[in-house]
Amino acid sequence: MQLIPAIDLIEGKCVRLTEGDYATRKIYNEDPLEVALAFEDAALERLHMVDLDGARTGSPVNLKVLEKIAAKTSLIIDFGGGIKKDQDLSDVFNAGATLATIGSVAVKDPELFASWVKKYGPDQILLGADVKNEKIAVGGWLETTDVWLLDFLQRNLELGLRQVFVTDISKDGKLEGPSFELYKKVIGELEDIQLIASGGVSGIGDLEKLAEDGLHGAIIGKAIYEGRVSLKELTALQERMKV
Repeated sequence: MQLIPAIDLIEGKCVRLTEGDYATRKIYNEDPLEVALAFEDAALERLHMVDLDGARTGSPVNLKVLEKIAAKTSLIIDFGGGIKKDQDLSDVFNAGATLATIGSVAVKDPELFASWVKKYGPDQILLGADVKNEKIAVGGWLETTDVWLLDFLQRNLELGLRQVFVTDISKDGKLEGPSFELYKKVIGELEDIQLIASGGVSGIGDLEKLAEDGLHGAIIGKAIYEGRVSLKELTALQERMKV
């Protein structure tokens, strides 16, 4: 299982929200590059970046931060938030992202999303599914749809996609544990999926359980910033999982 630390951005700063509520934002570091370098020093290889300004405004805002981190680290970066049109996607890749994280467009304009998967290849697109009561939410979690999670995932797996991360909004930022049952249900129903857990990680034990349950990866955010999981612990766990 891949351990994927997260950097969420508002106004170029490293922040975290609770349940996707922008009013709950807490600034953890004014310099996201410093945070990214610490992850790289801990021998972590991937980075999940979320442009919360972009998610709210509908167009990527923090591309300069992405550019700087991509230039000064060797991290494999997936970047999302506000990618709505062809130019946005091009800008994100030009700024140094390895993968573009797409959520809302896959829900609201599936034909456009399918064209992106075809153009760039499924290995460069990371599908993000944000859910509330097993239904998809979009627009920085501000809008819940009537689209069921499993139907949404099945439709997109048929495009050739495999890597998907699922965030249970009710768990995110609360440090109360991931949605283990939801993830097991998804893996049980969709055999070919490479599922990445997102939201709720409260300690190293949660990550060990996710690995045991067959998750392909786990995104860790607030647990790192609040000191519930140390980078040293993540390094050690990663090494154990490689054996």
